[in-house]
Amino acid sequence: MTQAHSSAANRDIVVIGASAGGVTALQALVQGLPQDFKGSLFVVLHIPAHSETQLPAILKRAGVLNAVLAKNGDYIVPGTIYIAPNDHHLILEEGRVVVVKGTKENRFRPSIDALFRSAAYVYGPRVIGVILSGMLSDGASGLYTIKRQGGVVIIQDPRDAVLPQLPKNVMDFVEADFLSNASDMGALIAALVSREREDRGTLSEEEMNTLKNEVIIAKNEKGFEMAILNMGELTPFTCPECHGTLVRLTEGNIIRFRCHTGHAYTASSLLEEIEESVEEMLWQTVRVLEEKSMLEKEIANHLERLQREESGLYHKRADESLNRSREIHDYVFRQESIRNVDPNIEQVPG
Repeated sequence: MTQAHSSAANRDIVVIGASAGGVTALQALVQGLPQDFKGSLFVVLHIPAHSETQLPAILKRAGVLNAVLAKNGDYIVPGTIYIAPNDHHLILEEGRVVVVKGTKENRFRPSIDALFRSAAYVYGPRVIGVILSGMLSDGASGLYTIKRQGGVVIIQDPRDAVLPQLPKNVMDFVEADFLSNASDMGALIAALVSREREDRGTLSEEEMNTLKNEVIIAKNEKGFEMAILNMGELTPFTCPECHGTLVRLTEGNIIRFRCHTGHAYTASSLLEEIEESVEEMLWQTVRVLEEKSMLEKEIANHLERLQREESGLYHKRADESLNRSREIHDYVFRQESIRNVDPNIEQVPG
């Protein structure tokens, strides 16, 4: 894997990350890009793994540039918008794109961070990183790396976003060079692409080596071979996806976690995944307790027919099991109600 920091004088690599509400923002952005746009754009939009994205057609209609679903090995052509396919990471190499089904990051594939890190590693100060509407904080780490590598950071003004949580969360950790409405971004990006950039990357050799390893992990799923457990501080936490050991990585004020197989989380995405795991286990407990109550009731009825005095004990046990299942059932619903009142209430930035 080679780096291409000095092969061009302009910022011509534009990487864009968005989640819920991002389609509207992307349409507004590309509408402002001119026909003679000299850069290339690369887009990660979080969509369900089973859904085929319609984004290429949507963005073609919204603007004048060609928008395509990225294919593994595609050469990078100026004036083209490359869109990550569902359930695959979009990774940049020098002069081409890599589309691969690597390990999930922040519970997503494609991952904004995976795209952003690869762009920062290969293209350094040539990169313009853009964050649009969404939830949680996928993209914060990658955007921080772009900034450290001398790239430019553009964040959608949260007041302009359909869902402001992602822009807000990213702003907690990365200082935006430009805070912009989506409708103004096309002209802004076009102006930045036409200017000469300056090399001012600040990552140390050790940080660059870690960055390189993380890009390789996203591409090839070689987490264990890349010695992830030596890249950060061991924690008592385990990966919700594969139950492997998690190591803590720190970037400025950002706390991240990776397991030895390669899954990656920010603190907020790890908390979200753990909450879902807890909820799933609680529902399993409700089911088992209800089955236990039914079986105890059946035994009690059988003993009643035999006129055995132990029937009363089994009736009591059946009622206790049912009451315990109802308590857990009601607890889960209360927690869901709390999160639905404010979707950010149990999220922590980073």
